[in-house]
This record gives sequence, C-alpha cells and structure tokens, in this order.
Amino acid sequence: MSETVTVPAVRTTAAPPALGGPGLFTVLLAAALPLVDFFIVNVALPAIGTDLAAGEAVLELVVAGYGLAYAVLLVLGGRLGDLFGRRRMFLGGMAAFGLTSLACGLAPGAWSLVAARVAQGAAAAAMLPQVLATIQAATSGTRRAKAMSLYGATAGLAMVAGQILGGVLVAADVAGTGWRAIFLVNVPVVVLGLVLAVRFVPETRSQRPEPVDGPGTALLALSLLTLLAPLTEGRAAGWPLWTWLSLAAFPFAVAAFWTVERRADRAGRTPLVPPSLFRVPSMRHGLELIVPFSIGFSGFMFVIALALQQGARLGPVPAGLALAPMAVVFLFVSLVGPRLITRYGTRVVTAGSVLQGVGVLLIVLAVWRDWPHLGFGPLLPGAAVAGAGQALQLPNVMRIVMSEVPPARAGVGSGVMITTQQSALALGVATLGTLFLTLVPHLGMRVALVGTLLVQLAGIVLTGLLSLRLPRTVG
Repeated sequence: MSETVTVPAVRTTAAPPALGGPGLFTVLLAAALPLVDFFIVNVALPAIGTDLAAGEAVLELVVAGYGLAYAVLLVLGGRLGDLFGRRRMFLGGMAAFGLTSLACGLAPGAWSLVAARVAQGAAAAAMLPQVLATIQAATSGTRRAKAMSLYGATAGLAMVAGQILGGVLVAADVAGTGWRAIFLVNVPVVVLGLVLAVRFVPETRSQRPEPVDGPGTALLALSLLTLLAPLTEGRAAGWPLWTWLSLAAFPFAVAAFWTVERRADRAGRTPLVPPSLFRVPSMRHGLELIVPFSIGFSGFMFVIALALQQGARLGPVPAGLALAPMAVVFLFVSLVGPRLITRYGTRVVTAGSVLQGVGVLLIVLAVWRDWPHLGFGPLLPGAAVAGAGQALQLPNVMRIVMSEVPPARAGVGSGVMITTQQSALALGVATLGTLFLTLVPHLGMRVALVGTLLVQLAGIVLTGLLSLRLPRTVG
C-alpha cells in the first residue's frame, strides 16, 4: 500500500487470540442484527401507527431515535472495547440488545416504543464495533481478508433482508403479535449468539488502552445531533425555529470537535477519532465513498417501502419481496468479490457503481412505465442489477477502509467506519425521504419517486468518481 503504519503490540487475555469459523459466524450474526433492525421497521410503520395511534412525527422518531443513539455512541463503544476487552463489551452489548428488543416488542404505547428504540440503538453501539475490532485483532493475512469481505457482505445483505423480513413477520402475525414480532424475533437470536460467543469468541484489547475522551465524545454527540435531529424530525414537525438553529450550530460543533481531537492527537494522547487515522489513504478515501453510497442505499429502501405500500397499495409481504432479487443477487455476487478484487484491484468497485446506476435506471423506467402496477415482476431486472452493483461496492470498500488500521487501533477504526456508515444511513432516510414526501403532494407519487431515484443516481455517479481515488490494490 502507499503508506505504512507502525503497529504497536496487542496484548490479549489468551495467547495468541484466534477467531475460528464458529467465532466468525457468531460475530457476523451480531453484525447483522443492528442493520436488520434499522431497516426492518420500514414496512411495519403503517401497522405500528394504526395499533399505537401514533402520528407521523412519532413514527419518524421510532426510526430516528434508534439511528441517532446508534450513530452517536458507536465510536465510544469501540473505545470501551479497546479499554475493557472487546469480548466483554460484545457480550454486554448483545445481552442489552436482546433486552431492549424485548422492551420494543412489549411497548404499551408509542412513546415507550421510542424510548425502547433509543436504548436499543445504544446497545447496538456497544456491540457492533467489537465485531470489526475482533476480526482485525484476532485474524491475519488471507483469513482477515476473507473475514472482512464476509463482514461487508453480511452488512449489505442484512440491510435488504431486514426490509423483506419485516414484511413477512408483520403479515404472518405470529401468535397474534403483529408488528411486535419484528422486535421479538431478536430475542432467541441473541440467546443463541450469547451461547456461541461465550465459547468461540476470543478476548482482545489494546496493550496501552487510553481513557475515554470525554470532550471528544460530547462534541461528536453534539455534532451528530445538531445535523441528524433537525433533518429527521424537521419536515414532520413543520420546520420550527429549533431545527434551523440546530443546523446553524452544526458547522461550529464539527469545528470544535476537530480542534479538540487534533490537539489531543498532537499531544500524544489517543482522541476518540484520531485525525492521524485519516492520513492513511485507504481509510480516508474509503470513508469518502461510504457516505454517498449509504445515503443513497438507505434513502432508496425507505422511499421504495413507502411507495409500494401507500402508492402501489401492496401489502407488507409483496412490498418486502419486491426487493428479494436484490438480496439474492447481492449474496451470490458478494461471494466472488474477494477474488475479483485480488485479480482486478479496486476498479471492481468502480464497475459496481456503474452496475448499480444501470439498475436504478431500470427501476426508474419500470416506475414510469408500470405505475401503479409495481411489484416483483416489473422491479426484477433493476433490483437484480442494482444488487450486483452494490455487492461489488460495499463489502470491498469496508475491507479497504480497515486494511491498514493497526490491531491496536482496531476498536477506534471500526467505530469511525461504522459511525460514518450509520450517520450516512440516517442522513439518507432524512434527506431522500424528506424530498420524496415533500414532492408527493405537489407532483404525485410516481413523479416524486422518479425524481428521488434520479437524485440517488447522481449520488451513484459521485460514488463511482470517488472510487477512482482508492488505492489500486488491497492489503
């Protein structure tokens, strides 16, 4: 690679740490849970609103409360894993995720569901950074490359499968639970994960753990909240004064955060987000690419769920299954991604953006030609091609971002990457979702959907251009 990073030694509670097949399965299972739960509610929102008599603003908080807590606390979760042991934080975060999922499933009212979703996002933030950090610290060589590719494939598949699973569970009405099943299903999965983790996931931690960066944590939380809170709630609330004041404060909060972090880095301390990490080209350019990709991905999933249910009048199962080709193709193409990267380098990512763009154009044509008679058949070609393009991008980019992060900074590096991804996912729902819902009353749902998809297409073009800046080979 173009830059070499000196790696401090890693001390573990058992020498040497090794993540075998069952352990890798366990951490990937945990990696899927938070992303599934980010998207699983999209097709369940109408049922939740009807059952709990919740208005649009409260329903947006069901989505946004989880995403905000998750994004704000991810980097802190990675630091705590470095400090106290990643396996310990993984177990604690997974147990908390199971309990908060149970609280979501049993919520008696809309506001108690919002509170439980915020707590669920915080639990996910404690659990998920330990996945990448454990892979980084307990694997090496080709095993690490394969594990990172599988992590990226799991993340992408979980985002599509979550929406499909949500539709199936809501329609199945398991034991009369209705929409509550989308949360209750997490409980047995968490129990299985805890049993496997106790046996198969090794403990790792930094040799020289740093104390928690209090000022950095507070300023990062402030930065994300001042941006994401008004964007997610502004339209439903009628854009009151606090939303504009919050957006105006965002650049100042970011500037203060970066100043504090750079000062700590230069002083030899380890800040929450070390600016020195961004001197690594793979980290810097990879994160630049993840932002527009994730904004477009989450915005598309949110908007298509609304359009298929409210415009095309599909039930939750047909609305979810309409995207099944995307999930299936994503799975199979992501399995060959590592071999393609080895042979052709990172231009595979560029090719993926071209394929995804073609897929979105095919979906635009289907919407324009067949509206409102959309469903599995009309969307099949576009969804399949877009899924192939996404599979060539997301798993490979995640591997690229972490390829040069030293094991001692694995928790920090994974926290930074996942925070970037999660913030962009929340931003996609806020921006593309707001655009779509704003256009619908004036232009109708078909034109609003086409316009939103074309905006996503512009983001895909940007992603392709940014991919040309990636290092040509991956370590």
